[in-house]
Amino acid sequence: MKKRTPVQTIMTKNVITLNLSDDLMMAEKLFKENDIRHIPVVSGKSIVGMLSYTDLLRISFADAIDEDESDVDTVVYNMFTIEQVMAKNLVTVSPSNTIKEVAEILSKKEFHALPVIEEGELKGIVTTTDLIYYLLEQYN
Repeated sequence: MKKRTPVQTIMTKNVITLNLSDDLMMAEKLFKENDIRHIPVVSGKSIVGMLSYTDLLRISFADAIDEDESDVDTVVYNMFTIEQVMAKNLVTVSPSNTIKEVAEILSKKEFHALPVIEEGELKGIVTTTDLIYYLLEQYN
């Protein structure tokens, strides 16, 4: 296994993002259409937060009641903004951080994605899934 491999080799580079002006219905649509679980929230080229699918599930009551799920989600989602729901105090890494360094951070924290930042600009995102795929490749 290569010990100094930079995270830029496994990160997602074409990142789907949200703006603070987007709403939570848009976020849910992006999560479902793209089969992803984390979306960086940006202002221009700078990252200001991270929204996870789990964040949406925490505020949704759809699973707890028998009414039409989409109607309930719409009501709940209209009660909150992306800024109210997203994580704000982000841990970030640079493209040159090693995969080992990223794995150490993710293994000690309660989140599963890290924005990859270079010179204040979002360059990518790396997730625990990316790390698992990388590990599996080492056994081929």
